[in-house]
Amino acid sequence: MKKLIYFLALIFLIAIDQVVKALTVLYIDPKNPIVLWNGVFELDYVQNRGGLFGMFQGAVLILAAVTVVLIVLIFYFSKKLPDTKRMMPLRIIGLLIIAGGIGNLIDRIFRGFVVDTFSFVLINFPVFNVADCYVTVSMFIFIFLFLFYYKDEEFDCLFPRKKTSKAVDTEITDASEEGDLTKDTEKGENIG
Repeated sequence: MKKLIYFLALIFLIAIDQVVKALTVLYIDPKNPIVLWNGVFELDYVQNRGGLFGMFQGAVLILAAVTVVLIVLIFYFSKKLPDTKRMMPLRIIGLLIIAGGIGNLIDRIFRGFVVDTFSFVLINFPVFNVADCYVTVSMFIFIFLFLFYYKDEEFDCLFPRKKTSKAVDTEITDASEEGDLTKDTEKGENIG
C-alpha cells in the first residue's frame, strides 16, 4: 500500500510540474512576462538549455544522463532506509527530488530544453520552475535534518561501517608479532 501511495504521489508531483510548464508555453509570451507584483515577482517563459542556474548550456544529453544517474541513486538509497516514522522525512525528500528530476528530464527529452516560469526580479534570481522548487526546498530541508535531527549512526543503513575480517586478522597478526618480539628480546637478555 505504501508503495502505491509513493507512486501516486510521484505521478501527482510530476503532473503539477508538467501542467505549469504546459500553461507557461501556451499562455506566456517570452517577451512579455506576467507581472504579479511589480518589481518583485513575475511569471515568465524562459527556455533553459542548460542545468542549474543555466550552467552547461546545450549539454542536454549529459544533463539527462546525470539526472538519470542521480534519480537511480536516490531511489536506491530511499529503498535502503528503514521503514520507520523517523525516516519518513527522508523518504519525502527523496520523493520530491526524484519528482523534480523526472519533471526536468521530461522537458530535456521532449523539448530539448527546460521550461522555467517563476522570476524573482527583486533579487535578480535565475528563473525557475516547479521541479526546481521540489529539489531546492528538499535540499534545504535535508541539510537542516542532517545537521539538527538525525544522528550519524542513523545513516549506517546507507553506508555500513563494518570491520572487515582482514582488518581483524591484521590486528591479531600484529599483536602476535609484538608478543614474539618481546619473547625474543627476553631470551636474548637471558643468554647475554
